Amino acid sequence: FEGPKPHNALLNRLRRLNKSLSRKVKGSNNWKKAKLKLSRLHMKIGNIRKDALHKLTNHLVCEYDIIGIEDLNVNGMSKNHKLAGSILDMGFYEFKRQLEYKALIAGVKIVQADRFYPSSKLCSRCNHKKIDLNLSDRVYCCSNCGSIIDRDLNAAINLKNFAVGFTVKACGDAVRPK
Repeated sequence: FEGPKPHNALLNRLRRLNKSLSRKVKGSNNWKKAKLKLSRLHMKIGNIRKDALHKLTNHLVCEYDIIGIEDLNVNGMSKNHKLAGSILDMGFYEFKRQLEYKALIAGVKIVQADRFYPSSKLCSRCNHKKIDLNLSDRVYCCSNCGSIIDRDLNAAINLKNFAVGFTVKACGDAVRPK
């Protein structure tokens, strides 16, 4: 799913309205009009984000019985100035909140991998853990089995395997991978 990135898309208009507001005399009628325009734009950005998150979480809850998510350190990731805007524009906390309450209503099981689970560092084929993996490495190359796969796809497959590992076989044995 491609995120709408509403803040990034409307950033130029947001800057222009902020600049316009700062040039008005505080408390004047023109200042109130500029503030109202800026408030409406902020509301529009929030509504676009909420709409996309509701559509995504509804689709996930209606489509799947088990959903695997990863607990991310969003606060720590937002301190990286290159990633902060994109991360905060997606609304990860709101996504998780909506997914949890909708899954509870629909009876869908959510399996959450903790933030230290090496979803990007594990090979999805042979479970070999790659220790030296930088954020700039967008392709995962396993030194053990030689598989080459997109890093995000590899992490998604690992999270899927992690979530499926919490299901129960028909005979009642747990099948959680080690």
